[in-house]
Amino acid sequence: MRLLITCALGAALLAAACGGDSATAKKETPAAGKTPSSAAATPAATKAASSTAAATASTASTPAVQPTQAGGKTTYSAPPPMTIDPNKKYFATIKMDIGDIRLELYPKEAPHSVNSFVFLAREGFYNGLTFHRVIPGFVAQAGDPTGTGRGGPGYTIPDEVNSHKFLDGSLGMAKTNAPNSAGSQWFIDYAPQTALDGGYTVFGQLVSGRDVLDKLKPRDPATATTPGTAINTIVIEEQ
Repeated sequence: MRLLITCALGAALLAAACGGDSATAKKETPAAGKTPSSAAATPAATKAASSTAAATASTASTPAVQPTQAGGKTTYSAPPPMTIDPNKKYFATIKMDIGDIRLELYPKEAPHSVNSFVFLAREGFYNGLTFHRVIPGFVAQAGDPTGTGRGGPGYTIPDEVNSHKFLDGSLGMAKTNAPNSAGSQWFIDYAPQTALDGGYTVFGQLVSGRDVLDKLKPRDPATATTPGTAINTIVIEEQ
């Protein structure tokens, strides 16, 4: 299944599985199969994701995060231990050849999402990945090591729906239709997406680089024949 931002209520958020989204998707409301999601899970995949999520909730302090290599991609056996300090401020700078995008993260409102994102960024997991799904007017989605909308880090994290709404520049976690199925994929809104409110986790906000966001190469992973705009690295600042 692909991780998508659901363009329709109840659909998987931002998943390439949103199926055939085009540049006109900016008018999409989270309609079935049209949301920012990660690979639409098959029943078996969904069951596995749910089981992993359940284990995640009880293993937040598990020290054993064992990386493995599969097809040249690093994956992990469990979510990382909680290492961020919710009382500190965290910023992420996405560095690309076309410029930088700077985001403020929300550690208090979405600790698991921020902790995972910070961990993966510091591990270099996002280095060389691309914005595999870019729908102007809707969202720009990244974080998939396969570039298809179906990949992840090997673990899932809990949903953390909070008081933040999906505004222009909001940073959210992509997931499947299953609860607690977010992993490494995330998205940035090009415009307010009220249909996503209450269904997906907002864990940050664009601070600067909106002009760079607008330069990202439009791409639908279901039909694209060339890669999306590449991420060189993501730098985390802790204050």
